[in-house]
Amino acid sequence: MITLYTAATPNGYKASIMLEECGLPYQVHAMALSKLEQKQDWFLKINPNGRIPAIVDHSEDDFPVFESGAILMYLGDKSGLFMPQNTPKTFKQHSLVVQWLMFQKSGLGPMMGQANVFYRYATEKIPYAIKRYQNESRRLLEILDQRLADNEYLAGDYSIADIANFCWARSAHWSGLDTADLTHLTRWIATIHARPAVQRGLEIPAKDQKPRSAEEIIKAAQSIVT
Repeated sequence: MITLYTAATPNGYKASIMLEECGLPYQVHAMALSKLEQKQDWFLKINPNGRIPAIVDHSEDDFPVFESGAILMYLGDKSGLFMPQNTPKTFKQHSLVVQWLMFQKSGLGPMMGQANVFYRYATEKIPYAIKRYQNESRRLLEILDQRLADNEYLAGDYSIADIANFCWARSAHWSGLDTADLTHLTRWIATIHARPAVQRGLEIPAKDQKPRSAEEIIKAAQSIVT
C-alpha cells in the first residue's frame, strides 16, 4: 500500500494519475495547503522541502519519495509501466523519456508556476513579470507542439513524460495563455485526457477536498505564495 500526500495542483495530479495508470493500491491524504499543513514537522520528515506531492511506500519499509518527477520515476520503476528500463537495449528510449520529463521539471512547470503567481495570485500586478513568464511559458508550449507534430507522444509510447507535461499544459488558460492555435498540443491533451485512468487521477483528491471556485483557488494560493 502507498499513501499519497497531495492536493489539487498540476504536480499533485502527476502522482495520482500515475498511481491510477499503474493500478497500484494507494490511499489519499489530502493536504490542507492553505493551513500550511505541508510545513508541519511530521510532513517535513517525509518531504524536507515542504511541498506536495509525496508518497510513502509501506510495502518498502515506509520508504518516502518526494518531488513529483522522482515519484513518477519511482512508480514507473516499481510497476514496470510507462518508464523504459535503463538497460543496454533500451537506454536511449529511457533517456528520451527522462529528457522530456526534465523539460517539464526545469522549464514548463516553473515558468507556468511563476506566470500563475504574477497573473493570478499576486495582489500587486507587475506587467513586466506577467509578460516575461507568460512569454516563456508560451515558448515552451510551442516546443511541445512542434514535437507533437510528428509524434503521437513525446518520447515514443505514452510515458511519464506525457503525464508530467500534460498536467501543466492542460491548464495553460490559468496562466492567461491561449493555445487554441497549437493544434498538435491540443490533440495530444485531448488524447491523454480521454484515458480513464487520467480522468480518475484528476479527481484526486475528492471534490469536497478541493476549492470550489476560482476565487477560492486564488485565496488558497495567496495564503501560500504571499
